[in-house]
Amino acid sequence: MAPRPRKRASRPKPRPGSRRGGGGGDEDPFFESEPKRRRGGRDEDIESEDSDDGGGVAALGGGFDEDGDEGGKEEDEETVGEKKMRMAKELLKKIRDVAKRAEEDEDEDESGGRRVADILQRRQLEESGRKRREIAARVLPPSPQDGFKVLVKHRQPVTAVALSKDSDKGFSASKDGIIVHWDVETGKSEKYIWPSENVLVSHHAKPPLSAKRSKQVLALAASSDGRYLASGGLDRHIHLWDVRSRDHVQAFSGHRGPISCLAFGLDSSELFSGSFDRSIMQWNAEDRTYMSCLYGHQNEILTMDALSKDRVLTVARDRTMHLWKIPEESQLVFRAPAAASLECCCFIDDKEFLSGSDDGNIELWSIMRKKPTHIIRNAHPILHTTLNSLDNDDQESPKENGIKKSENVSSAQSWVSAVAARRGSDLAASGAGNGVVRLWAIKPDSKGVEPLFDLELDITCLSYIGIGPPVVSELGIPPPVTIESAVLDMNTAVNIFSPHDQEGFVNSLAIAKSGRFIVAGVGQEPRLGRWGRVRSAQNGVAIHPIRLKEEKEDL
Repeated sequence: MAPRPRKRASRPKPRPGSRRGGGGGDEDPFFESEPKRRRGGRDEDIESEDSDDGGGVAALGGGFDEDGDEGGKEEDEETVGEKKMRMAKELLKKIRDVAKRAEEDEDEDESGGRRVADILQRRQLEESGRKRREIAARVLPPSPQDGFKVLVKHRQPVTAVALSKDSDKGFSASKDGIIVHWDVETGKSEKYIWPSENVLVSHHAKPPLSAKRSKQVLALAASSDGRYLASGGLDRHIHLWDVRSRDHVQAFSGHRGPISCLAFGLDSSELFSGSFDRSIMQWNAEDRTYMSCLYGHQNEILTMDALSKDRVLTVARDRTMHLWKIPEESQLVFRAPAAASLECCCFIDDKEFLSGSDDGNIELWSIMRKKPTHIIRNAHPILHTTLNSLDNDDQESPKENGIKKSENVSSAQSWVSAVAARRGSDLAASGAGNGVVRLWAIKPDSKGVEPLFDLELDITCLSYIGIGPPVVSELGIPPPVTIESAVLDMNTAVNIFSPHDQEGFVNSLAIAKSGRFIVAGVGQEPRLGRWGRVRSAQNGVAIHPIRLKEEKEDL
C-alpha cells in the first residue's frame, strides 16, 4: 500500500493519527464521501500511481476503482430521480416545440407559455378520466393494403385476448387450453406450460371432479403492472401466472361453476372473477388471498369489465347488467330492453358504458339512467334471402300459434359477441360472427353512437358456408335461437352472405392504448358453445392497424 503515504503527504495538512486506529472514523479514507475520493484531477501523478494498484483501493473503498474505468461507469449510471428529471425535461421540450409550431404568429413568451400549460392540463385530465380523449374524429378510412393479419395461430377457437397496459405485449387463449404470450410488433410468441396435477394441488387447486382436469380457458386478464396473468375456465379455478417466467404460481378455488370472465382493477392488484354459479369474487393477486364475494345476478355471468379497483361492470343471462360499487357494497341494476339477452359489456369511462346483445343490437348506457340512452339495432347484419326459398317444397315454415312466422330471426352469426373501447376516449369497436369488426364513435353527453368503418376479417376467399341444426354446447347450454337446416351449394352461399362472407366468430376484442391498432380473437365456434361453426375460419389472433390523422398537439 505504498501510494497511501504519498497521497497523504501531498495534502496541505497531513492527518494526525494512524489510518486504522486512533485517528477516528472521520480520519479514515474509507469514511470519506464518494465525490471527495474521486476528486483526483488536481494531482494527476498521484492518480496515475494509484491506478497501478488494482485491488487495494477497490477493496478499501467499497468496490470503487480510481483508475477511471469503474468509477466512470458508476458516474454514468442514472439514479431513479435523475431519470425522472431527464424524462420530464424531454417531455417539456417536446411540448414547447409543439406549442411553438402551433403559435408561430403569436407572441412566443406569452402565448407559448399558455399553450404548454393547456397541453399539460389536457393530458392530465385525459389520464385521470375527467376528460374524454377525442380519437374517433381522427380515424382515417382503411386503405386497400390494410387488413386483418393473423398474428398467432391456435388449433382451437380463441376464447379470450388481452393486452398489457402499454399494449406492446398480448395474451390469447383457446378452447384446447393453450395460453400464448406474444409480442405485438414482432409477432414472436411463447406458450405457457401447464404444470402437472401434483404441482397444481400444491398451488392450492382442488382435485378434479373427473378423471382428468379440464384445461379449456374461457377468460384472461393481465395486471396493470405487467407481473401477473390470470386465466379461468371449466375447471372452476382461477389460475395465476407469472408473466416474466411464465410459471404457474397460484390457483384460487371457491367458485362452484366454470369461470366465464376475469378483470384486474386499474392500477391495482385486485382481481375480479365471474362464474356460472352467479357469484363474483374478489381476490388479491399480490397477497394471493381471497377478499370478498358479491351476489346479485340470477343467472350465469357472461362477461365483466373493471374500470378501477372499486367499480366493476357485469352482464349475465338474466338480461341484466350490474354496476358494482365495491367500497359501498352496493350495485346499480340495468335491464336489457325487450327480450334481448346481454352478451358483453365494457366501460367507456366512469359515466358511460357499452353492451352488446344476442339480438344484434348495441346499447349505450349512462350511469344516470336505468334504460339505454341509445340503441343501434341490427349492428352486425347478415344479408340473406329467406330460408323458405332454399328448403324443399315439403318443408313448412315455422309456425307460432298457428300463424306463419317471418324468417327475420337473427342467427348466432349476428350476435354481438364482443365489444371493446379505448378507455377514456370516444372510440369503440364491436364484433360478431358475420366476419366484420365495426368501429364506432361515441358522441359526448350520451347523444348517441355513430358508425365509423367496417374492418373485414377476410373478403378475398369465398368459401362454402353450411347451416345446420343447433348443437348443445359443451357447457350444457342450449342455443336460444333455432335455425332451420338447409343444404347450400357454393353459388347459393355466395349469394346469401354477400358482400361479407363468414370468416369466423369474433369472440374477443382489445384496442391498443394508443388507438392505433385493434386485436381480435377469432374462432370457428362461439366462445361459450358450439351452436354455430364456420369451417373456413382461421382460429387465431388477428391484428388490424387503425390509421389516425396526426393532430397538432399529438405527442
